Amino acid sequence: MSELQTDQGAPERDNRRKKILFRCCHRGIKEMDLLLGGFAKAQIDDLNDDELTELERLLNENDHDLYAWITGRTPLPEEQDGPLYRRIISYCEDAIEAGIPLN
Repeated sequence: MSELQTDQGAPERDNRRKKILFRCCHRGIKEMDLLLGGFAKAQIDDLNDDELTELERLLNENDHDLYAWITGRTPLPEEQDGPLYRRIISYCEDAIEAGIPLN
């Protein structure tokens, strides 16, 4: 996992990223903790402000809906479909295919 760096080189993660990371890892159902939490742990520090906003929007959705969308059981509503969602899907698929744990 990468970490944000201050000018002095000390690791730092801003409060917004900390809150998003916590919400990704503590969803309410274990499957979503693993899928979103795994993605967030690996990618949160590389997300720009627009991507963080998109992730926050996704986090406001119901866990069961998110799980169904991410696993492809139901189609993603058009208003939720964006580059970050596609990045999350790709990350999860690649990790599962490679046998990398998402936790």
